[in-house]
Formats: sequence, structure tokens, C-alpha cells
Amino acid sequence: MGGDHAPSVVVDGAVAAARHLDAGIALVGRTAEIERALRAHPDWHTLGIEIVDAPDVIAMAEAPVPAMRRKPRSSVRVAADLVAKREAAALVSAGHTGATVVSAHAAFGMVAGVDRPALATTIPTRGRPAVLLDAGATVECRPQHLLQFAVMGSVYARLAHGVDDPRVGLLSIGEEESKGNELTREAHRLLKASPLRFIGNVEGREIYSGVADVVVCDGFTGNIVLKTSEGLVETVEALLGDELRGTFSSQVGYLLSKRALRRFRRRLDYSEYGGAALLGVAGLVIVGHGQSSARAIRNAVAMAYRFAGGEFMARVEQGIGAVASVKH
Repeated sequence: MGGDHAPSVVVDGAVAAARHLDAGIALVGRTAEIERALRAHPDWHTLGIEIVDAPDVIAMAEAPVPAMRRKPRSSVRVAADLVAKREAAALVSAGHTGATVVSAHAAFGMVAGVDRPALATTIPTRGRPAVLLDAGATVECRPQHLLQFAVMGSVYARLAHGVDDPRVGLLSIGEEESKGNELTREAHRLLKASPLRFIGNVEGREIYSGVADVVVCDGFTGNIVLKTSEGLVETVEALLGDELRGTFSSQVGYLLSKRALRRFRRRLDYSEYGGAALLGVAGLVIVGHGQSSARAIRNAVAMAYRFAGGEFMARVEQGIGAVASVKH
């Protein structure tokens, strides 16, 4: 029931995933609305899809903690409980991020040695994709939280992007370790003393350069970076379109470069990655964009499927254990 175009787009994406994956999918929400959306897919009964009724929905404008108390049968909480009871392997949500984080924390608890959760989002670079975290799960952080984020982000980079020895950068306002606020300066000290491949501070202009495979920051900063980037991509595309439609010669150039432009858009399109992994909670959670398309939902389910079949949680616990001796 989450997302700007729910439930139809979510249902369409889930059905598309079910057609290509050897996995059952439980659609959690208001049964009548889900059944209405499923009418567009007459074969859904044959795809291992089931409906789990949940009468309540957390609206995007609601504060998550009070809303969870008022609506214990909300779709996101019911879905999280299915995972906690091992009736499902992973939770995928494109709804209220705060409600998803609160529900996951309540249902699963935290991984041993992790204090706060982090949203790990995949970002494009000139080379291979990188990981930015936290993208909004924990707004107020302490230095040890950023160290934990770096560990989890490194594990994620290995499993999601095949990076053997991820380079970790700390987002700050200057390359020197003395730059930044108290949080980043102390986090720099902890990261430098850790067994991670820490390359030092990374400035905002370097995020998309590929200099780091994992970029670490607090959730307030990370969410602003992410939203700013999304707005910039939309503006660049609009401006580029205006220029290409301006003259006959530019229209010819557009036709000749259409394939390259499609590849360009694909590299920047969040729907290619599906969603962001919520790291730190003791259960597998993928959080989709509120504007997720059916394609994004399909890819988010595929991401959850891929991680559910591996040793993701065990690898996170192992990584956290390796830095437990770093003094806070």
C-alpha cells in the first residue's frame, strides 16, 4: 500500500518479479484494493502470489511512531511481522520510510554490535556503482555509528557490486582530516584505526567520481545529497531536451545520439537498482522510492531475492565483530 502510485504499480511490479523468480510473493494490504489491481493479471493465481490482509495504511505525512501505535495492523507492520515469524524471507516497501524503519526495528531488533540502522543506496559513478549511506534512516549520529555504517556499507559493496576490497570515504567539507565538524573529525579517527580500507575524507564533488566505493555520512546529510542529486538529474534532462529540440541540426544530432542518451538515462535511473537496503536491523529489508515504477518494484523484489539466498546477515555480523575492538 506504500508509494505514490500504490497499490496498482506495486502489484504490477510484484507480478513481473513473480514471473521471473522462483519465489512466492505476499502482497500485504487492503484485500479489496489489491484484488482490484490484480485483475490486470489474470494469471496471478499461478505465480505463487498470495494476499495478506492489513486494513490500515501509514500515510506519508504521519509521524511514524505515533502512527504505528494507532495502527498496529498497518500494512508495513504486518509485512514486517511475517518476516519476523519466518513466514517470509524479506520485506520490500515503497511506502513511508520512517514507518518502515520503525516497523523493522520493532519486529527484528538490531544486529549485534550495531546501534542504529542505515539506508544504503546505490549511486552511479564514472566506473562501477558505489554505495552511499546513511540515506535517511538515522538523522542524528555519533562517530561510532558512522564506523558501523562503513562496515555494513563495505559488506554491501562486496555482495551487491562485487567489490573485493571496497574503498571507504567519509563525506566532509575538505580532504584534510582536521576539516569538518566534531562528528566527522572523530569518525575519521575511528575509521583510520579500523581494518577497513579507509581513504580519508571525500568532498561532495567527489561522490560521483568513483574515488570511493562506499561513502559514509549521517542520515540528514545523506538524504539531502540524494534528493539534490535526483533534482539535478531531472533538471539536466529537461535542459538537455530543450536544447536538442531547439534547432534542426540539434534534432538530427539527437537522433544520432539517441542510443547513448538512453544508456546515460539508464545509468542515472534509480529504478535500475530497485531500492535501498536497510542495514543494521536483524532482518532483510529493501526500501523503495516513493515514486517507484513497476520496474523499480520488480528490481527491488529481485534484490531482496538475491540477498535472501546468500549470507548477507552473517557477513554483516562478521564485519561488525572485526571492528568491535576499535575504541569509541
